[in-house]
Amino acid sequence: MRYLPRVLLVLALLVGAAPAAEAAPVVIKLATLIPDGSVWDKALRSMGSAWKRSTGGRVELRVYPGGVAGDEPDVLRKMRIGQLNAGTLTVGGLIDIDPAFEALAIPLFYESYEEYFHVLDKIAPVLVERARANGYELIQWGHGGWIHLFATERADSVDGLRRLKLFVSAGDDANVQWWKNEGFRPVALSATDIMTGLQTGMIELLPTTPLAALSLQWFRQAPYMLDLGLAPLAGATVVSSRTWNRLSAADRESMRAAALEMERRFETEIPRQDRTAVQEMSKRGLTVVEAMESPDWQRVADEFAASMRERRIPAEIFDLVIAERDAYRRSRADGESR
Repeated sequence: MRYLPRVLLVLALLVGAAPAAEAAPVVIKLATLIPDGSVWDKALRSMGSAWKRSTGGRVELRVYPGGVAGDEPDVLRKMRIGQLNAGTLTVGGLIDIDPAFEALAIPLFYESYEEYFHVLDKIAPVLVERARANGYELIQWGHGGWIHLFATERADSVDGLRRLKLFVSAGDDANVQWWKNEGFRPVALSATDIMTGLQTGMIELLPTTPLAALSLQWFRQAPYMLDLGLAPLAGATVVSSRTWNRLSAADRESMRAAALEMERRFETEIPRQDRTAVQEMSKRGLTVVEAMESPDWQRVADEFAASMRERRIPAEIFDLVIAERDAYRRSRADGESR
């Protein structure tokens, strides 16, 4: 028995010298409406592979695409309670984090990708800070192309569009009321119910991008596309601050680098793929409708923008966006006049 304490001491030393078990990787569960197998989905999965590789396996990304985790309000709710850690969202979801994000989606406000990217570069730091203040780390900007109107019947004027039942995202009562006040017929649905809505006649007019219309086959039910770009389909990937702050500074830096690579990939690939999508749909029955020349388009757009200041977009953000957009246009005009 006198040897027992010595044996126990030796065992304790051996246990103490044994290598510690490797910590389990941090699994980031990300949900999105992005269609499974689409260019966006492939980019997300590529980013996830880069995260795992650059962190030495300490971070893994698990993607739930195609709305399997619910609509964007569902994704944010599940992030708040810890069921999900991240989401790749459109502006429709981002405004539930902060209404300032709607400044990226004002109809007929931006004239080109170059103009939009210029404004985004200027206001991005402000939006990132506002997201962080609400518990989300914005790690990557993205977009789905330029939004057009797809209809179940031919319409080339504001009055023609007013006759059709317009899809708007469920949960935004103020937006529904605005469209009603402008004489339109908005129908609030979840984004996951768009195809059913088109098939049953619940909706007849869908604002979306050509690439999304092709990827999700919505153009089959809405084969008329108005050749008038409304706005970029802006979006971003956000991670809950609770999850983000668990990661080391080195891992966060390498993850941001991979996310930035995905962002740059979107900037170059999506515009090209949007154009290709129109060509492909045209081969399969899509009719591109030229918008009737009329001051009504700009009047409605100006009224929409004016109504968004303070009521939907914080005044300081709205004014900043206006200032940056107009400064860009002045610089372009000055360059062309030389």
